[in-house]
Formats: sequence, structure tokens, C-alpha cells
Amino acid sequence: MPGGYTGKILKIDLSAPDIAVEDLDEKTARKYLGGEGLAAKIIWETTSSTTSPLSPENPLIFMTGPFTGTIVPASSRYIVAALSPLTNIWGVARSGGNWGAYLKYAGFDGIVVTGKARNPVYLWVNNGQAKIVDAGHVWGKDTWETDRILKKETDPRASVACIGPAGERLVKFALVLNDGRDGRAAARCGLGAVMGSKNLKAVVVSGGARPGVYDEEGLKKSMLETQPAGVLPNEVWQKRWRDHRQTQWNKGRLVVKNFLEDDFPGFLPKIAEAMVTGKPYYCFGCRYGCTESHTIDGRRSKVYESMVPLGAQCLIDDMEALQEAYDLCNKYGMDSISAGGAIAFGIEAFEKGLVTPADTGGIALKWGNAGGMLEMLRQIGESDQRFARLLGQGVRQAAESMGGVAPEYAIHVKGLELPAHDPRSSNALALEYATANRGACHQAANANFPPNFMVRAIGLPEDQDNLENRFRVDGRGELVARMQDFYQLLDALVICKVMSRGTNRAGQQIPAPYFAEWLNRVTGWDLSLADALKTGERIFNLQRMINVRRGMSRKDDILPPRIMVHKRGGKSDAANNLPPLGEMLTQYYSFRGWSEEGIPTPEKLEQLGLEQAAGTTG
Repeated sequence: MPGGYTGKILKIDLSAPDIAVEDLDEKTARKYLGGEGLAAKIIWETTSSTTSPLSPENPLIFMTGPFTGTIVPASSRYIVAALSPLTNIWGVARSGGNWGAYLKYAGFDGIVVTGKARNPVYLWVNNGQAKIVDAGHVWGKDTWETDRILKKETDPRASVACIGPAGERLVKFALVLNDGRDGRAAARCGLGAVMGSKNLKAVVVSGGARPGVYDEEGLKKSMLETQPAGVLPNEVWQKRWRDHRQTQWNKGRLVVKNFLEDDFPGFLPKIAEAMVTGKPYYCFGCRYGCTESHTIDGRRSKVYESMVPLGAQCLIDDMEALQEAYDLCNKYGMDSISAGGAIAFGIEAFEKGLVTPADTGGIALKWGNAGGMLEMLRQIGESDQRFARLLGQGVRQAAESMGGVAPEYAIHVKGLELPAHDPRSSNALALEYATANRGACHQAANANFPPNFMVRAIGLPEDQDNLENRFRVDGRGELVARMQDFYQLLDALVICKVMSRGTNRAGQQIPAPYFAEWLNRVTGWDLSLADALKTGERIFNLQRMINVRRGMSRKDDILPPRIMVHKRGGKSDAANNLPPLGEMLTQYYSFRGWSEEGIPTPEKLEQLGLEQAAGTTG
């Protein structure tokens, strides 16, 4: 195998139970790289149109990439993938911290878990060996305590990825959390529920088998061209972050009152201060500490993607309550984006009379009620109260169960709750949400404000990075498609997307060609940037075909009615923008080589080397 790979995939059948090791060949590695690429290949080959996400047959995949565990900065990440119980289509979540690098050091590029254990178990993977261990004593415990107990049982230097009570109870937005109180999480799409459905509490990894690199000296030299030795003083970095965020928020990006309003007075100054309180948190091998990673008293402090859904989206600006809410989500093992969306949906349903105190167990679900929000989080995480169980299914399924006008208040794409960035603030962002393979995702393309140095390298004009261009329609299809292919490449390598945005702590920008160069120096290959981007396109199309096989088409590339027709009003210049999605979709499909129904054509699939999928387009 080339550098960057162990060449080994661990296969676990919990029903048997059985442990096997499968070789990863170089041809497959070159075609799909790793991360989301290899995961998509496995899911395509092992599932069908009828595979149930919570069935033993649905593979739960933990996968690294050729960058993971090497000296490439910000490359300790891994992905978790499966058919999502929240969306019923392709599901993936990404996480940082230590776990990804430690899996590689344990001797494996990935783990594929199928079946269902008779009783709760965990996997202990160490230095090329794996065993299935009884987990009855940690079943029911939160993620922080599980991390502490399993490290004590195995290796205090190990990294633990586990579920909390929410995953055990099959909350459909349950997450997989690694590194305990440091709280890095593979959060979206409910993959913690897939893990819980298999009676798998945790995967503990440790080892000393660092992956080889083909040209380590050349790799170091290349990295030094963009990675200076020093970093900005923390106070300078914090000011840059405040200025950047407030510029975006003041342009209508903040999500307020379940996407009904344009502004939440007083929230911005509070969140700007809270977000930079504490010490920067560094994932394994990272020298920067991203804008939303700080620790206070040994635990992760508030992050934007939690504070907005649980805060402004519910009209709550109590920072202490939001820190408690974030801790609860991490300990129970729940995606804070979907949790915030579910509670905001519940508040609006309560306000409109669709839900009463009798339904909520006496909780007053009202805008601005921090106590009610916290109590509902607790109920979703641990109780059998009927309405809490309903919210734990996600807003789409909850609204469908309630019927009537309830779907009007359920803000999602393909079943995945929208992130903390209002898509009416940028037409490109709206198109990105509508077409992302896992549902509403702001990490699919970063197409709302793509840096000029990046779009130039991938073949776009430099007039994209401009706030005044946010409401353009022409060229949005090509912009979003090209950026999706590039970001899909990063999720196959696997590397943190902060590295692509020119936002590291040294203020440096990493031009796209460097990612291809680093790949070659790690593996010994000779791929151009165009070759690498073609790989990203291949992976994106294969994920699309997983969804097509499960019934997805243009009808599903849609935004919630509220986003399409509701003008928020207010002071920002985005307050009255309604994204012209239909026109942009037509551009997008045309550029991608898909049919008008949003289905990749056989010709496009064959061009990408996906002949195995070409006969399933109908």
C-alpha cells in the first residue's frame, strides 16, 4: 500500500459475533481515497433501496483518510457513515479530536460494523488486535462517564468514541462523541442511533503504528510554505473572529425564532464575548485551534452551532443556560443543531395551540424560556414522555405524526434540520442546502462566501468572495457544484475544512493545489489537482446515487416553505430575499450532467468510473 494507509479495514459482525480483517487494495484507495469516499463505496455495495437504517444490515462505518495521523496539519479527523435513521438516505458525520489518528495508530484505516449484539458491548482495538467486550456496566451512562470508565479499563492514553443515553434510546439525532469532556462529536444524521440499534456502546482505540509517508521531507518543506512557525496572539485572533462573525450576522445570516425573524437584539454582543472565552482547544496535530473551540474548567465551551439553534432560534440569550444546554447535548449524545431545531419547532407548535402543557408534561414551551428548553432537552435525552419521544424523531417525522399545519413549522431539508446559518442570506447557500447529499448542510461547499484564492484554483472567477454578490443567480449552479466537489475531496482525505478557508490562527491561506501536492507526498502518487477534484466529483455522484436508489430526485432538492416564501423583514439587506431555487437547480443539474429530475445520467456515471451505478437511474 502507498504511504498514508495501513491497508487494513476491520470488519465486525456483532450478530455472529465475528471479527475479520479485510485488505484495502491500492486501486480502490486511488479511486475513493478514504473517509466519505470509501464509506460511500461500502454503503452502495452493501445496502439496497429497502435497507432499514436501524436494521442489523445497515453498516456503521468509521473511516479515516490518507492524511489522518500524518504530519499534515488538522488531519486527525474521521467520519462516521451509514444510512441515516433521521433522513432515510445517505448519512455522514465528521469529527476531530484524537480518535481518528488513534484508529490509524491502532493499525486500521477504518471499521465496518454490521449485525446486532445480543447484549451491550464495546470494541477494544489496540495495536492491530480487536475484541468485543461486555458493556453492560456502562450502558445507560452518559458519554463523559463512559469515556472515563473505559479508559480506566483499557488504556488511559486511548481515545473513546461512544454514545450516550440518547443513542441507546434511538433518538434519531443521537451523535457519536469522542474524547469525553473535550466533546468532539460526529453529530449529524443520527448515527448514534445506528450505533445504539446495534447494542454498540463504544469503540476504544489505541496503538503505536504511525502510518508511513512516502516523502516526509518534501511534505515538511511544502507545508512550511503555508504554515509559519508562529501563531497570532489569542487576543488578535479573537478580535478577527468577532469582526468576521458580526459582519456575517449583520448581513442576515443569524437564525432567529425558528427562521421567522431577522434579528435578536442584544444576542450578538453576548455570543461574540462568550465564543472566545476560555483557552483555545487543539485537536490532535493541530497548531491553530479553530474559531469555535475553547475549553473552560476542563470542558468544551459554547460553540456557534449550538448557541444559535438552542439560543437565538428559541429566543434565548442566557449564556449560562446555553452552556448547560451544550453540556447536556454532549453528555446525552445529541446533535445540538437538530435538538435546537426540534425544540424551536415544539415552541411554535405550542404557541399555535397544536401542543398543550398536558402533552409536554407541564413544560411551558415558550420563546425565551431557558428553563423549559433545558427541561425538554433532559426529557428527550432520558425520559419516555410522549411529546419528548416525538421530538426525538426529528422535526420532519414529528410534524408528519402531528399532521395538520405542523409541517409548516418543521424546518428541514430531506429530514435534516437546518444549521445555524439562514439560507436567505445567500442564494448560493440556499442552493447548497437544497442539494447537499445528507440534507441541509453548511459544510457541503462553503459556497456562501468562498475565498477568492480558493475559487481561482478550482476554475471560477474571483468575483465570488463579495458580500454584494450574495443575491446573484447566474453562475450559482457551477459555483456550488465545484465547491461541493472540492469539499468532498477534503472529506475523503480526511482534513479539517478550516484549512480550506484561510482562517487558521496564523492568518494563512492554503491554496487548493497544496492539498493535491500533500496527497502525492504522503502516498507517492502523481495526481494533479484536476485528478483530485474529479475524485471529489465521483464521490459526490455516488452518494447521490445512494439517495436516488432510495427514491430521491428533484422533488427532494427543496427548501422549507418558510425559506421559499417568508420574508423576514428587519434591518439586514437579506431580510426580504427569497432564493430563486428553481432557476438555480436547473443551472446546477445542467453543469453536473444530471437529468432535469436531478438524476446523474448513465453517461456521467460512466465518465466517473461508476458503471456499477449507471443501470439504476431508471
